[in-house]
Amino acid sequence: MTTWHAELAWLQDGLHDGVLIECEGEKITGVTTQPEVPEGARRLTGLVLPGLANVHSHAFQRALRGRSEPKQPGRTDFWSWRGQMYRLAGTLESDVLFDLARATYVEMLLAGITAVGEFHYLHHAPGGDPYEEPNETGLVLARAAQEAGLRLTLLDTCYLQGGLEGRPLEGAQRRFGDASAAAWAARVGALSETETFKVGAAIHSVRAVDERSMAAVASWARERDAPLHVHVSEQPAENRDCLAATGLTPVALLDRAGALGPRTTAIHATHLERADIELLGSSGTAVCLCPTTERDLADGVGPAVALAGAGSPLCLGSDSHAVIDLFEEARAVELDQRLLSGRRGHHSPEALLGAMTGAGMASLGWDAGRLEPGRLADFLALDLGSIRLAGWSKEDLLRQVVYAATAADVTDVVVGGRQLVRRRRHFASDQAARRLHEAIHRALGSAEA
Repeated sequence: MTTWHAELAWLQDGLHDGVLIECEGEKITGVTTQPEVPEGARRLTGLVLPGLANVHSHAFQRALRGRSEPKQPGRTDFWSWRGQMYRLAGTLESDVLFDLARATYVEMLLAGITAVGEFHYLHHAPGGDPYEEPNETGLVLARAAQEAGLRLTLLDTCYLQGGLEGRPLEGAQRRFGDASAAAWAARVGALSETETFKVGAAIHSVRAVDERSMAAVASWARERDAPLHVHVSEQPAENRDCLAATGLTPVALLDRAGALGPRTTAIHATHLERADIELLGSSGTAVCLCPTTERDLADGVGPAVALAGAGSPLCLGSDSHAVIDLFEEARAVELDQRLLSGRRGHHSPEALLGAMTGAGMASLGWDAGRLEPGRLADFLALDLGSIRLAGWSKEDLLRQVVYAATAADVTDVVVGGRQLVRRRRHFASDQAARRLHEAIHRALGSAEA
């Protein structure tokens, strides 16, 4: 048994001074208020929060941070960015992917993230031929997360066609695709889970998977009680194409395919009609917002307030990793709505913290995100001596954390009862920045070769 003493902790009923967190194995066994630090307890100064959940990640895209920006003012958009992303995706070998993913996951852990959902579609070798081990790249990501110390939900992505008209995959897309939904299921079914590794399913988008195959992927996930994620209405062009091909919006098509429900998370959900919002909410489908990527790619701002009001749990992801900072993602959900509406106060600080923690963990299938007995012992400590939080008071602290704290204020991180970050240093490497720098240049070198 390991005992932690938090100077201040956020529990479900609010902030408490002097909280004793008892852990046995990977789980929390007791949470009690105790002002004095008992003998043998490990002290956590500052504010202790549940571990953060990064629900939507493409780890390899970390290499594009800053490099995908227009070099001169001009009319570039999501589709021009996608061309750069495809050049990178088309060349990465599995050893380079490992180095890049491991370093990116270390960056996440240092930011207080204890679980990530990797929306994974780099299945095959460059050119599209399968590796000798069909799941090589998925296993590479699992090993990278294990070495970093992060929980991973591998959202293995079904990707079958190049558009709603059934166009064959070409170029970099060839390494994304399986021959059919049945072939995808056979490959993914060979993966084995561990205490820190879960296997989920993903439908890349309505553009990349036909309706019958969507239904098959949804059925696979339902039979295994596994998470199911899908990109939804990220771009207006996706909606126009879907309406032209099927007479339905992407949300309505997914509903007809049986792909909505409490196990499902819609990623982005930016360009929705009122009926789409009602379908997502009434089915209990979660929505993962990725504001820093959505603004970086000029995607737009989704109807977060309406979605939450309709019944969709909100969670957060760093997606293409324009930044890796869930505090920034959380406050952007509120601040973007203020820009659109001219009004303030759409989401409470507690709701935004819940999106960062409990709702995100539920989306990824982890029994975590709350400091209470029976949950996984994943938590972080936030530096209340940070210049960004100077002037804090207990009465206003949650608001100050949501609207001012950053990933740089995370000092300590515990995953499964093990301290993996101590005083801002990762347990396995005090050269995290250098290793990430080198991994990015390896990845970029492969894309430029």
